[in-house]
Amino acid sequence: MFTGIVEELGTVAAVEDQGDALRLTIACEVAISDAGLGDSIAVNGCCLTVSELGAGTWTADVMAETLAKTNLDKVAVGDRVNLERAVTADKRLGGHVVQGHVDAVGEVVARTPSEHWEVVEIAMPTELGKYLVDKGSITVDGASLTVVEAHDTTFTVSLIPETLTRTTLGFREPGSRVNLEVDVIAKHVEKLVRAYTSKES
Repeated sequence: MFTGIVEELGTVAAVEDQGDALRLTIACEVAISDAGLGDSIAVNGCCLTVSELGAGTWTADVMAETLAKTNLDKVAVGDRVNLERAVTADKRLGGHVVQGHVDAVGEVVARTPSEHWEVVEIAMPTELGKYLVDKGSITVDGASLTVVEAHDTTFTVSLIPETLTRTTLGFREPGSRVNLEVDVIAKHVEKLVRAYTSKES
C-alpha cells in the first residue's frame, strides 16, 4: 500500500525488452535507501517488486498485464519516473489509500498556468467517471491529488509548486499519457451497494 506522496524522481537507467515483459532498471537514492529484495516500490503509481539491487539502482520485472494497462510500456532510458516506497505503520498518511494497481491510462488534455499553481485537465476512460467527485481523491502517475472538477470523461486538478517540482506532473505536456488509479473506497462502496440493491429487486 502507498499514500500517493511521491518521494523522489528516479531516472530510467536501462530497459531490457523480453518480448512479453520488460526488465526495468531505475537509478535513484531515497527509494532504495532501505530497500531489500522483494520490497514494493511504486513507479508512476504502479507497484513493482525489487528483483535486483545495484549501486544506486534497482531492477524490476514488468509483466505483460502491467505493460498493457500502464504507461510503462513506452518507458525509455533517461525518462524520469515518480517513486514511492510502500507505506509503513509509523508513517503519516499524507495522501490517501493507494494500492499501486493502475486502473487505466489517461491523457493530459490541457495545462492552464497561473501565478502560484497550475490547473491540469486530464482525459480518462468513461468507465472511471463514476468514481470521481469534486474534492475527491485521484492518483495520477502515483501522485495523490484532489479533483477540482469531475466530468464524465475528464477531470481537473490544481497543482502547487511543490508537486510541479517534485513529480512528473511538472513536465507532462498535452498528449502525455498518465497512469490513473481511482479511490479504492469508491469501488468497494459501489460493489456493496450493487449487492444490496440486487437483493431487494
